[in-house]
Amino acid sequence: MNIVCVGGGPAGLYFGLLMKLRHPTHAVTVVERNRPGDTFGWGVVFSDQTLGHLARADEPSARAILQSFNHWDVIDVHIKGATVTSHGHGFCGIGRKRLLDILQARCRALGVELVFETRVEDVPELARRYRADLVVAADGVNSAIRQQYRAAFQPEVEERECRFVWLGTKKRFDAFTFAFEETEHGWFQAHAYQYDGETSTFIIETPDATWRASGLADMSQPEALAFCERVFARHLDGQPLMANAAHLRGSSMWIRFPRLACRQWVHPLEVDGRQLPLVLMGDAAHTAHFSIGSGTKLALEDAIGLADALDDEKDVASALARYHEARLVEVLKLQSAARNSMEWFENVARYTGMEAEQFAYSLLTRSQRLSHENLRLRDAAYVDGFERRFAIAAAEQAGLPPPAGAVPPMFTPYKVRDVVLKNRVVVSPMAQYSAVDGVVGDFHLAHLGARALGGAALVMAEMTCVSADARITPGCPGLYTQEQMLAWKRIVDFVHTASDARIGIQLGHAGAKGSTRPMWDGIDLPLESGNWPLLSASSQQYIEGVSQIALEATQGDLERIKDDFVRATRAACDAGFDWLELHCAHGYLLSSFISPLTNRRQDAYGGSLENRCRYPLAVFAAVRAAWPAGLPISVRISSHDWVEGGITPQDAVKIARLFRAAGADMIDCSSGQVSKQERPVFGRMFQAPFADRVRNEAGIPTIAVGSIYEADHVNGIIAAGRADLCAVARPHLANPAWTLMEAARIGYTGAAWPRQYVAGKQQLERNLERERQLQAASNGLSPQQVAARLLEG
Repeated sequence: MNIVCVGGGPAGLYFGLLMKLRHPTHAVTVVERNRPGDTFGWGVVFSDQTLGHLARADEPSARAILQSFNHWDVIDVHIKGATVTSHGHGFCGIGRKRLLDILQARCRALGVELVFETRVEDVPELARRYRADLVVAADGVNSAIRQQYRAAFQPEVEERECRFVWLGTKKRFDAFTFAFEETEHGWFQAHAYQYDGETSTFIIETPDATWRASGLADMSQPEALAFCERVFARHLDGQPLMANAAHLRGSSMWIRFPRLACRQWVHPLEVDGRQLPLVLMGDAAHTAHFSIGSGTKLALEDAIGLADALDDEKDVASALARYHEARLVEVLKLQSAARNSMEWFENVARYTGMEAEQFAYSLLTRSQRLSHENLRLRDAAYVDGFERRFAIAAAEQAGLPPPAGAVPPMFTPYKVRDVVLKNRVVVSPMAQYSAVDGVVGDFHLAHLGARALGGAALVMAEMTCVSADARITPGCPGLYTQEQMLAWKRIVDFVHTASDARIGIQLGHAGAKGSTRPMWDGIDLPLESGNWPLLSASSQQYIEGVSQIALEATQGDLERIKDDFVRATRAACDAGFDWLELHCAHGYLLSSFISPLTNRRQDAYGGSLENRCRYPLAVFAAVRAAWPAGLPISVRISSHDWVEGGITPQDAVKIARLFRAAGADMIDCSSGQVSKQERPVFGRMFQAPFADRVRNEAGIPTIAVGSIYEADHVNGIIAAGRADLCAVARPHLANPAWTLMEAARIGYTGAAWPRQYVAGKQQLERNLERERQLQAASNGLSPQQVAARLLEG
């Protein structure tokens, strides 16, 4: 093949050398617009894992890179005069110029032709000149080729909130350093690391509003450097900051990070009657925020991925399809983590009210790739110390004596009003569609009772409807008759007698999503017969052309429904529930008022967000007045409608503030299910960022939900202050004792086992000890002798 790479950065050079290494008969050319030594970066960072990938792909260049690296495993976080240190992180720094020198030298040694100071403006002409069979566009984030063929590649570029500048300094940092400094205009942060024997990278970042308020937009480059030296003086030890882009005036050296994703990475060009594939690679195809050090990593791994695909597939078209499919998935995963990290740094002020230890923990785990147990593997002493401090603070908050040692955050207590929860695990309310005329029975006793015995601190009953016409399906439970209340009381009494769990009830009204079949007969489909009339904030049809049409609720309807909520609240109190949650999410009646997608009213309940929340807040106030003052009320909201024009996470913060002012104790941060047009982005703990933002911006405790299925997830969310409780749904369906099993899995022996389990647990421990003794005694014995001992008991 004749291969031409446009762009002499890490992606183009590495792909060129890999192809020439594997196929010496290929003609490989790399065309770069700058001179060989031109680069505007300082140092780049690789993880130990990335170095392993490079060693497997090309050992000589990996060895040269490794010999030029400055290696460290320590991260220091400086905030408000305190320093928090953790070990075991395994990073390496290398100068960008040194990296390019190594890759250029390796290319030359293998016979790759390097062409510098050549700008490519006509790809077909370039292809003709080199008789190319493949053209790779690796010309960076500002790729002229991607722009020229943007209709084919379909790039999406999002300019982010912070301004940042890439600087250097002769101050040598012993650790990867994050430094945070508050000025009268707002917070600035620095990312600093040493990459050779005498120089460190020093990236400074701040929100655009702070940058402008500080006057940096109007400063010359020397003035801006002097300003930054004053802000970070305590971290520079008198060393100046250096810029290596002297041609840029002061404001131009500060840029906003462009988050780039392309829907297509491969485009067939027609050149002189033949198909020529044009392929994107590296920053030309995607970007990932520098705070997880992934740009160069992705570029090099793209090169490896394309070289592997071309080796393994029979034809070029199949290879390029495989490259695009495989790399797109990997890039999306990393971009998701990078987005979490990027948004954390964009909102540093959200977390600066935390104590230094929790602030640092939140920073370390910001991307959700580094978990609690990952941290323990890296630095057990750090995690042990953090857990001890966290457990002492949690015990103090709950009014309990301090624990003797470290406790995983998920097993620390938490107090809300007069209710003390033994840990941070909640069994989510999960619809079971198994009530008869709204009355719960033995199924619910077994379902909720088993989970109360399974170790969770709070078991939430499924959405319980405040009237017959408020039900989602005929199988949904209610609290509008005495019989229903007594049936619930039977379950509540069992939970209180048999376990030390608390039990809560979620009150709701289905609104436009009512009068449907159980999900196993067709989710959200209307009943085949016996439908009841539906009400909503505005007239709507949840599934266009399928669902019933709900009518706009009148003032009389709203007064009746509010009274229904109050009656159900009093019944819940009579049944003995410890906790009440008001369901204002997922497109049900109260949610339909909050979302602009479903509220088109022209009266006092429509229009602005404050008006749209007016009726749900009125219901909440009435419920709060009817509910005992010593018992908590949480409110479940949809923090994101996942539809353009719907509720956003920013709106969720405003909604939470309104409910906090009305007396809510917690916000249960769910999302979606308001519109069938939704396009949610799923993943591990995908809704935890909503709980994080609401908690730390609105100043109200939160419950995190959504794809939380390991102790590791719960520990990380609670420890980082992203939420105060975690609601776990599907894992509890699969295993009622999920909480206890997770305690055993992580080796925590302090979880409270229900009294009925203690004897069995002790017998299990005795059996295990006997097996261990037998194993020890059997060393050196024949199978017959072991069998004889077993028979002897």
